[in-house]
Amino acid sequence: MRIDRIKLVAEITRQDITQKQLAERSGVSRTTINYIKGGKSCSEEVGEKIAKGLGLSIDQLM
Repeated sequence: MRIDRIKLVAEITRQDITQKQLAERSGVSRTTINYIKGGKSCSEEVGEKIAKGLGLSIDQLM
């Protein structure tokens, strides 16, 4: 699956958190978050974890 990187960056900025904080909240490595932020695809499980870490549904990030 591919998360919309613009929506991801916008939400990280809106919540005023760092990639490290998102990694801690979601249980996903900072490296993985950086790859997704760069436009790489991820598994559905990772996408769900990131969305949950941001307090969103996966649909809001796609």
